[in-house]
Amino acid sequence: MEPIYLDYNATTPIDTQVVDTMLPFLKQNFGNPSSFHWFGIISKNAIIKARIQVANLINCKPEEIVFTSGGTESNNYALRGYAFANRHRGNHIITSVIEHPSVIEVCKYLEKHDFKVTYLPVDRNGIISVKSVRRVITKETILISIMHANNEVGTIQPIEEIAEIASGKGICMHTDAAQSLGKITVDVAKLNIDLLSITGHKIFAPKGVGALYIKEGTKLEKLIYGAKQENTCRAGTENVLEIVGLGKACEIAEEKFSENCEHMKKMRDKLWNGLVNEIPDLRLNGHPKQRLPNTLNVSFLNMNDYFQISLFLEIAASAGAACHSNSVNLSPVLEAMKVPKEYAKGTIRFSTGKTTTNKEIDNAIAHITRIYYDQIR
Repeated sequence: MEPIYLDYNATTPIDTQVVDTMLPFLKQNFGNPSSFHWFGIISKNAIIKARIQVANLINCKPEEIVFTSGGTESNNYALRGYAFANRHRGNHIITSVIEHPSVIEVCKYLEKHDFKVTYLPVDRNGIISVKSVRRVITKETILISIMHANNEVGTIQPIEEIAEIASGKGICMHTDAAQSLGKITVDVAKLNIDLLSITGHKIFAPKGVGALYIKEGTKLEKLIYGAKQENTCRAGTENVLEIVGLGKACEIAEEKFSENCEHMKKMRDKLWNGLVNEIPDLRLNGHPKQRLPNTLNVSFLNMNDYFQISLFLEIAASAGAACHSNSVNLSPVLEAMKVPKEYAKGTIRFSTGKTTTNKEIDNAIAHITRIYYDQIR
């Protein structure tokens, strides 16, 4: 039997339309975008088109988009680039304890270079308090970085309210939108943010490509030194093949936004309703309403490694904790949300996608229920 894929928050398959758009740049359109002859012009025009496609999805100017190798690089560039370019203004950064490692680890790095970082807590639903942001701002605060939506539990943060505070005090606002893009509205003008990170492989584009939105007038130190590619921010010959793929994926995400969101939510809710009707004491993690339409993070009471192993043989999903003989290692997100250990060790994140089918959900409910009852016998 073919395993059921319910791990779209981890990565997505490449959309067939994206593949078709990329193929000419794998086969015949090989020109260097910096070359002035016809071969180079074809590649250069393809990048220009992709930049417009990405910009249209998040409502910004094309020249405010810098292509990167993915979300991790975008987060690194946003935090390091802004911090070092603006350290004359202050040395304090605000973030949260539930950020992706590509934010947390950069903050730890910056602490070694005389920056001070405040890591804000979250409540039991994974929400950051807007009041707590306001409370920890100092005269030295230059940057706030809070993810748009959490990758594990799907909780959506009050970015617009936090950005309003930041803007009023002249503080740069960055958000990691790797998980939210294509699932909820991401409008940089409405959010009122200065920096936003994008990754391709979460929206049915290839792995290894992403983008960083840099609001006009926002100063960052160069990421890579060399020639003048990417508005002189990131030197090196552009990855035309994957940039084209990212552009097409963004175009599809914009065109099919409502349809895809509705389908993902329908599949997610069907999975939840099926499981909660079959399995007692099932716990939902994350905000019950203010979360991504495709994300279902649940905890099964008093489960262990064998439950996860058995489950993952049939269903692709993600574990929220690692169990050992005498201990349970919780993810930082579950720990921050204070999920009880008897639940946390049985935590699984299911995430649906635009290609998830009703049959897959029906089969998943049947498999999960059977595996659960096999474990408690």
